[in-house]
Amino acid sequence: MNYQEEYKKSISDPEGFWGAQAQALDWYKPADQVLSIDENGLYRWFKGAYTNTAYLSLDYHVENGRADQIALQYDSPVTQTKRAYTFRDMRDRVAKIAGGLKKLGVLKGDTVVIYMPMIPEAVMTMLACARLGAVHSVVFGGFAPHELAIRIDDAKPKLIVTASSGIEVDRIIPYKPMVDKAVDLAEHKVQNVVIFQRKLGALVPSKDYDIDFETMVASAESVGCTPLEATDPLYILYTSGTTGKPKGVVRDNGGHAVALRYSMEKVYGLKPGDVFWAASDIGWVVGHSYIVYAPLISGVTTILFEGKPIRTPDASTFWRVISEYKVNVMFTAPTAIRAIRQEDPNGVFIKAYDLSSLRLQFLAGERCDVATLSWTRKQLGIPVIDHWWQTESGWPMLANLAGLELLPIKEGSVAKAVPGYDLRILDEEGDEKPAGAEGYVAVKLPLPPGCLPTLWEQDQGFKDSYLSRFPGYYFSGDGGFKDADDYLFITGRVDDIINVAGHRLSTVEMEEVVAAHPLVAECAVVGVNDEIKGQIPLALVVVQQSQQNFLEIGNEIISSIRSEIGPVAALKTVVQVKRLPKTRSGKILRKLIRAIANKDEFSIPSTIDDPTIVEEIKEAIHPNYKQTN
Repeated sequence: MNYQEEYKKSISDPEGFWGAQAQALDWYKPADQVLSIDENGLYRWFKGAYTNTAYLSLDYHVENGRADQIALQYDSPVTQTKRAYTFRDMRDRVAKIAGGLKKLGVLKGDTVVIYMPMIPEAVMTMLACARLGAVHSVVFGGFAPHELAIRIDDAKPKLIVTASSGIEVDRIIPYKPMVDKAVDLAEHKVQNVVIFQRKLGALVPSKDYDIDFETMVASAESVGCTPLEATDPLYILYTSGTTGKPKGVVRDNGGHAVALRYSMEKVYGLKPGDVFWAASDIGWVVGHSYIVYAPLISGVTTILFEGKPIRTPDASTFWRVISEYKVNVMFTAPTAIRAIRQEDPNGVFIKAYDLSSLRLQFLAGERCDVATLSWTRKQLGIPVIDHWWQTESGWPMLANLAGLELLPIKEGSVAKAVPGYDLRILDEEGDEKPAGAEGYVAVKLPLPPGCLPTLWEQDQGFKDSYLSRFPGYYFSGDGGFKDADDYLFITGRVDDIINVAGHRLSTVEMEEVVAAHPLVAECAVVGVNDEIKGQIPLALVVVQQSQQNFLEIGNEIISSIRSEIGPVAALKTVVQVKRLPKTRSGKILRKLIRAIANKDEFSIPSTIDDPTIVEEIKEAIHPNYKQTN
């Protein structure tokens, strides 16, 4: 079947299409109804079916001839550690960790927050929760205690699993003090904090609620897999919301497994026994889907890499990993490729390694510029595929399907809609726009399996955030257009979420931190284009006391962002202005500020209260700016 036939079938008969895909998995009980609507008016997949994601990821392969195949290859250049785990190794270790969690009182339906670096125990803890039917919520280790506390209060976990430290290139980051502070800040109080000791010299303060990870495992009995309804939640993953409060994206068990297995075969062109590497972090959706669950469910070896594309030790590290583990398909963010290119523009390191195993290179996580895509394709000499999806979707929405039919590549486009996604470009009124006309990127309901069915304990919030803007559609929050051949071009976010090196962060939340400075009268934070990170935040600040040393104020603001949100926010530029551009009703014109900062063409909005402010903002952001006619 070619792309067009497969896509058409998925849209015209979604129940038949996904019912057939579900047959590739081993269910405890098949679905009574492939597609249904629940009591809250939300679409659900595989109602009445029973499964367990940990069983599909591990036990199934042990029982069906892959027990001795490498399931996970851990490579940590920052600790100079390498370890390989077979499917049997993983199954046995995960069963014991699950037993330990159960002994601490974790049961089906309970939540567990995981705040860990890129180590095997983090992956195994995720799978142990899945084995029990507990709902895990992995929080990226770069987030500060305040951010962790917000997630604790929303998820209300029974316990937190953490490690003694993470490593940022050559710097030890003690995790336990941050977790303890978050526990203090949170209104919800956890029963225990389980600590995996890495023994790297980090400060590990002791608390009454502490449990040692290895002690917990040593005294535990192995437990089996709990049969779960397909519609039961597997995990919560928090993503930035435009209100400043993170949104808990829910992933179910059944639809998630069906979609991920399908994507591994059809999108990424992988088969059981292959080696796949998603160079991301388990704290993000790419890590959940394509470091942990999709490869393991599909019988594919996954790479868990604790390092960076550069400085661990240099720009050769990606190519060393591909060569050493015979990686067949790789997935990384354009940010990583840009960093490598900056250090090794002529690809000298690339030529030093045998990359003959590598069939395909995928890029995603942020908009990929044509120059980066072209450089990568030229250096690797293989198809380089840009594709597009979101935390909310959990798997690709737009892609060139390597396992079905590789379509001609159009630079700047993320190819066509993946089967299951009835993707449309809409105008303000919700009508479909013609080819070539830019509009809002939306997906006609129902969303395919694997996408979020709702937000954690926020059904109405889910409807308000994603379904209310265009009734009958999921609104992606992005803008774009289709060409005459149905190729999609994504032009960027239309809200106040920015994408810093593949990390979605809320500028509203950053503004709240900036505004909290006692000398800040007003502020605006916008995302500006950056050659390496894709976007970085820029803060414009009106101070209450202009005679104060602004350099000192700016440094205090930057420190506050690092403390409250984390270094991942990458705020390094704070600009003092006398006033901010606003509409007559008082709304700050952030779109105008972004255009000025990026030196994009723009027209002065008719709603602006004072057009003369535009020159002031230009001069403040670009001090050497000279007006030209």
